[in-house]
Amino acid sequence: MSKFNLPFPYVIDHIPMNSNKRPKYKMDWEYITIHNTGNPKSTARNERDYLTNPSNTSSTGYHIVIDEIQAIECIPLTENAWHAGDGGSGAGNRRSIGIEICESGNYQKTLENAVLLVAELLKSKNKNVESLRQHWNWSGKNCPRLIRAGHLGWTWDKFKNEVQKELLKGKVIEEMSKYFKDLPKDHWGAKSADRLYEKKILSGKGNGILDPNSSITRIECAVLIDNAVEYLLKELKK
Repeated sequence: MSKFNLPFPYVIDHIPMNSNKRPKYKMDWEYITIHNTGNPKSTARNERDYLTNPSNTSSTGYHIVIDEIQAIECIPLTENAWHAGDGGSGAGNRRSIGIEICESGNYQKTLENAVLLVAELLKSKNKNVESLRQHWNWSGKNCPRLIRAGHLGWTWDKFKNEVQKELLKGKVIEEMSKYFKDLPKDHWGAKSADRLYEKKILSGKGNGILDPNSSITRIECAVLIDNAVEYLLKELKK
């Protein structure tokens, strides 16, 4: 039986304890790190099997790999894995779950599955999308490469927003942000938006509307930067 409420199989198939890909440091995770596999032909099962392929001598591992069909837990979520590239004591390697998103098959469906999985993980520890990281955040590597490139329209912001929608399903949103009536108070960006409004850097569309998922034009970006510079200059004069 799956440990999460998912509409697809969640398979537990841990690599052996003596594998160099299981550092075996105990972990109470704080973050979830998203990767793309970098292999457009490999399925979740292929990726899991490669971890125990004798030709694979690397110590790099990860906790979960997911595709359009299933998710496979390869390393217990209570142990760390070397997946983030930030060193032996880095927060990515020592305090984050590594999820590899496959690039093969129906990638759109794989992303939808990944959203559901990530939301379940966050709910299991009462966390929100502020706990999500890209591999790039830890090491500077261009990963998850397809998400960073916006493949099929799935940017990093879209991925986080889709996870946020899953987290909010079934919840009654009683409060909106302090200044924007279309931005829930528990949205991952609400506090930042309110702070920028108070500093007169961000104004939104007017009448309490931010339209948080709309794109930004060059001139809107210029106004934001100009407002920020003006604020900083005033602060320096104090």
